[in-house]
Amino acid sequence: MPALTIDFFHDVVCCWCFNVSSRMRSLATAFDLDIRHRTFVLQASTAEMAERWGSPDCARETILGHWSACRQASDEPLRIDIDAMRAAPFDYPHGLTAALGCKAAERLGGQDAHWDMFDRLQRAHLSGAGNVADPALVLATARDAGFEAVAFADIFDDPATRTAVEADRHHARRLQVRSIPALVVRETGARLVNGTAEDLAAQIRTALRAVA
Repeated sequence: MPALTIDFFHDVVCCWCFNVSSRMRSLATAFDLDIRHRTFVLQASTAEMAERWGSPDCARETILGHWSACRQASDEPLRIDIDAMRAAPFDYPHGLTAALGCKAAERLGGQDAHWDMFDRLQRAHLSGAGNVADPALVLATARDAGFEAVAFADIFDDPATRTAVEADRHHARRLQVRSIPALVVRETGARLVNGTAEDLAAQIRTALRAVA
């Protein structure tokens, strides 16, 4: 059995999640953690983006301000290409399409496939200035990940996949998760505070002592 099981709530368009995901990959191996991936869509449509940010230009500039802070805190800052996203010829994307892609991968290949798809889509978005609200980008990313195109597209379009995304949101509400990235230790209910790999490791050690 794993030492701890941690629910990781995230959104592909969340730059802070980009930083945390790579750190949790190394920590999962070091501490024998079972990371369970939970989608948490910040905005699910163009209309929700407009309601939240007021205008596409305001959304882009405000969010890229967050990218700047994330880049300063990143272990790999050169992978966050702010200038490319500022010049991208589309409005800043919502996160639902990418979440459906991650859940489709999970339904076909389990948690490891979800994590791989999440990281690939984040790289496409934050490093490649890709529009992750475009289904064509998500389907192309799935093909690059090794999924059979028709099988993946069928699961991606299956209403049960959207239901699975909604189930993650309901689970977040039950746990009173209101922001991401969120890392919840199932055994204790503790929330790991976003920080460096060393900060996260210290919190994991504390959780391990609590369940020993």
